[in-house]
Amino acid sequence: MVASTSPERIHVQPDSSAFVADPDLLSVLETRSTPIACDTEKTLFSQDQPAVGVYIFFGGEARLTMCSHDGRTIFSIPAQPGSLLGLPALISDQPYSLTAIAGAGAQVRFVDRGDFFSLMQSNPLLSLKILKVLAAEVRTARKALY
Repeated sequence: MVASTSPERIHVQPDSSAFVADPDLLSVLETRSTPIACDTEKTLFSQDQPAVGVYIFFGGEARLTMCSHDGRTIFSIPAQPGSLLGLPALISDQPYSLTAIAGAGAQVRFVDRGDFFSLMQSNPLLSLKILKVLAAEVRTARKALY
C-alpha cells in the first residue's frame, strides 16, 4: 500500500494591485459616485454583508481583511489607490467576501448597485474593463493558493 501525500502548500499574501482599475474606468465610475466621509476610521463593508455597491479607493489608507468562520484573520492587505472594493460581490450578487476599512482621511467614493449596472449595460467597453479587474483578482487569488 502506498501512502498518499498531498502537495506542500505555500501561503502567499494576496497582491492588492489586482483590485486597481484602469484610469478611464475610474473616471467613468467617479461621475456616478458619491463621496464617503472618512473623518475617522470607517468600515466600508463587512465580510458576509450583502453587497450594495462598489467603493472606489483613491488615496489615504485602507485595508482589506478576510477572516475564517472562527474569527481568525486569514489575511490583511493594504488597498492601493485606484482600487475597486467589493466588485466581485456586487457582480455575483453575493455577500462581500472581505471587510474593507478606510483610515481617517481616506479618499473613498461609492457607486450604488443601480448606477453601476446601468453604466455596465450602457457601455460595453466599460464592461470589458470591469472584467479585466475581476480576471486580475482571480489570477491573484489563484497565485496565493500555492
